Amino acid sequence: MCPWGEPLPCIICQDCEDPNPLIRALAVRTMGCIRVDKITEYLCEPLRKCLKDEDPYVRKTAAVCVAKLHDINAQLVEDQGFLDTLKDLISDSNPMVVANAVAALSEIAESHPSSNLLDLNPQSINKLLTALNECTEWGQIFILDCLANYTPKDDREAQSICERVTPRLSHANSAVVLSAVKVLMKFMEMLSKDLDYYGTLLKKLAPPLVTLLSAEPELQYVALRNINLIVQKRPEILKHEMKVFFVKYNDPIYVKLEKLDIMIRLASQANIAQVLAELKEYATEVDVDFVRKAVRAIGRCAIKVEQSAERCVSTLLDLIQTKVNYVVQEAIVVIKDIFRKYPNKYESVIATLCENLDSLDEPEARAAMIWIVGEYAERIDNADELLESFLEGFHDESTQVQLQLLTAIVKLFLKKPTETQELVQQVLSLATQDSDNPDLRDRGYIYWRLLSTDPVAAKEVVLAEKPLISEETDLIEPTLLDELICYIGTLASVYHKPPSAFVEGGRGVVHKSLPPRTASNESVESPETAPAGAPSNEQPDVIPTQGDLLGDLLNLDLGPPVSGPPLATSSVQMGAVDLLGGGLDSLIGGPNFVAPPAAAVPANLGAPMGSGLSDLFDLTSGVGTLSGSYVAPKAVWLPAMKAKGLEISGTFTRQVGSISMDLQLTNKALQVMTDFAIQFNRNSFGLAPAAPLQVHAPLSPNQSVEISLPLNTVGSVMKMEPLNNLQVAVKNNIDVFYFSTLYPLHILFVEDGKMDRQMFLATWKDIPNENEAQFQIRDCPLNAEAVSSRLQSSNIFTVAKRNVEGQDMLYQSLKLTNGIWVLAELRIQPGNPNFTLSLKCRAPEVSQHVYQAYETILKN
Repeated sequence: MCPWGEPLPCIICQDCEDPNPLIRALAVRTMGCIRVDKITEYLCEPLRKCLKDEDPYVRKTAAVCVAKLHDINAQLVEDQGFLDTLKDLISDSNPMVVANAVAALSEIAESHPSSNLLDLNPQSINKLLTALNECTEWGQIFILDCLANYTPKDDREAQSICERVTPRLSHANSAVVLSAVKVLMKFMEMLSKDLDYYGTLLKKLAPPLVTLLSAEPELQYVALRNINLIVQKRPEILKHEMKVFFVKYNDPIYVKLEKLDIMIRLASQANIAQVLAELKEYATEVDVDFVRKAVRAIGRCAIKVEQSAERCVSTLLDLIQTKVNYVVQEAIVVIKDIFRKYPNKYESVIATLCENLDSLDEPEARAAMIWIVGEYAERIDNADELLESFLEGFHDESTQVQLQLLTAIVKLFLKKPTETQELVQQVLSLATQDSDNPDLRDRGYIYWRLLSTDPVAAKEVVLAEKPLISEETDLIEPTLLDELICYIGTLASVYHKPPSAFVEGGRGVVHKSLPPRTASNESVESPETAPAGAPSNEQPDVIPTQGDLLGDLLNLDLGPPVSGPPLATSSVQMGAVDLLGGGLDSLIGGPNFVAPPAAAVPANLGAPMGSGLSDLFDLTSGVGTLSGSYVAPKAVWLPAMKAKGLEISGTFTRQVGSISMDLQLTNKALQVMTDFAIQFNRNSFGLAPAAPLQVHAPLSPNQSVEISLPLNTVGSVMKMEPLNNLQVAVKNNIDVFYFSTLYPLHILFVEDGKMDRQMFLATWKDIPNENEAQFQIRDCPLNAEAVSSRLQSSNIFTVAKRNVEGQDMLYQSLKLTNGIWVLAELRIQPGNPNFTLSLKCRAPEVSQHVYQAYETILKN
């Protein structure tokens, strides 16, 4: 009620009838700000009138009000038909009304990713492009962002849109410029590089990006973060603009560091001379952090541009001669990387490096110097003295330096055995007896066992030829880069993370990707000409969205597990041997090598396989499985460093309809572990342990045990991000430990997933086209029969096969444990190792993971 007693809805309704359009618009705006659910139904009729008002100012205000009302009561907005009215406003004669209608629909679509509100087609795109020229700058941004979500039907349409968007690059508002760049970068994927227009577009993109760098520092930083992505995707755009990224004396440090990174990405043989001159100048600045980055940048240039390596090394030596402590230390770190990249080429500078040994006080620099001494010990006369000087304060060094020193001394011993017996025995004793760091102790035991049993193998392992390193180690992963290009001009492009990594709440985040470089999007052919049957009535289980995690395990850092090579199986038995005994005598030719005290040898060295040091070589790992779906090699899920000495490795298997988690528990602590238990967090497919975690005997130090934990899919369900993420808690007598891992989706493919041909055709037609996703499987040299056979072993069934114009077309079906069906069309061109996979599913969020399962199965 208002102060004078009249109901507020009545006042708003009266004002919506006012002859003054400003009053009517103000009434609508007030209407959208009243977030009270009970009175919204009274506002529907005046809002409907305002959406069709004769004045464009009222209509554009009413369009925004619909989005606000939808946030309060979505069902009411849909029932009242306001969404259809909004769609009609896209065809409005006033460009600002069009822009606000697009903004409102985009806002609503963001909160409902599965809805197809913005049903864009060439006709509606043409209307948006027409409005683009006349609306305000923020209206232009709304329209450009909407255009970026559209996929043209072919390269001609893409070029036409690019031509009409290009004038926005000269806009004064930097947000409009970045939105236009986003549209152009996305649609360039569909243009052939042979086109003249492609080259013209590259030239047009450079000037607006350069202009952004003349703004204030905060805007410069945002522009630089976006340019960093653009340069990684298409470096040719800015390859002639190196000078604009040179650092100015008054740039803030965050701008300087970003410019430095882009300079390295643009460095080439043509501009390396001016880049090096600039970097050498930066290395004499007063800002320590910036100087360090500049010195590292010189090393990255040497690794990236081979022709400049000699000049870079010379520049680094000049910097070392300045004797500035932090400059010298950074130079030594990058020279180590140069040695890795160009072996046996620049070792003449080692003498200069050794002169600065005493000034090194940072762990990374000390570790780099130790690596150089150990790697080139045969060229350094007093290498043993240098390493011994580091050994004096072994326990005061950081773990990084200790590990490097252990390896370097073992290398030195293998190269000069007669002179360094005492030194290697001393470092092995320090690492295994006196250290409580499990990583250092384990490496010490490995070297000890290697040296004592097979010196030849020790040489092959420790002195093995190392792979060359690459400069582009900090590039963003291609799939993520493609997604970030679709978010240019947003917070995601500044963080260099997808929105799903930092946006929380109930709203779904749609994963975007660049369009495929194809001439047209062909419709998928049916497996055979058949009358359409009734669509399947069987609906998949709905996966609930991820909600409040209070009471669940922990909101962990959900990174993918590190994959390792397959574990080898061996029948070699290693009994208890005297470490550093006769094996070393044969290497050094001396009979009087003193063995270490017995305390240094673990009590269970002669224990059966599956325990003790023998497990460091995993001689009996590798559980035999029946022939069936592909089983990935075990990966370390929980490192010992994070679990007080408990290391957990594992993988997932599916055999004869049963899912298992195959675990290996290793005790790297100094105390016995007992009372094991395991629990899963709620997850997308309800995976849960079907039995307790059975560890029948206490797990002694340095002992491992392998367990197969049966799983079922009847647990609590909650949609995870990513979909196949599994959060696990493991308890023992020491503590409770948490970790997360990603399970391969093919363990959820059930054995009754083969669909009838008629049903396949009907279901394919029944699933909406927007649910279809297309992927490329590259470098898979299998024919259609081998592909079909391999996929069937993992419960992906071939329903039909056709040959169309020389292409083998496989039509396949699979079913997940929760009843979700996935239909697939696999196109195989004989002689071409690249396949095209089209997937259709009522729950499109699983398509990406099914594609990953295809890749995993076919390539392993």
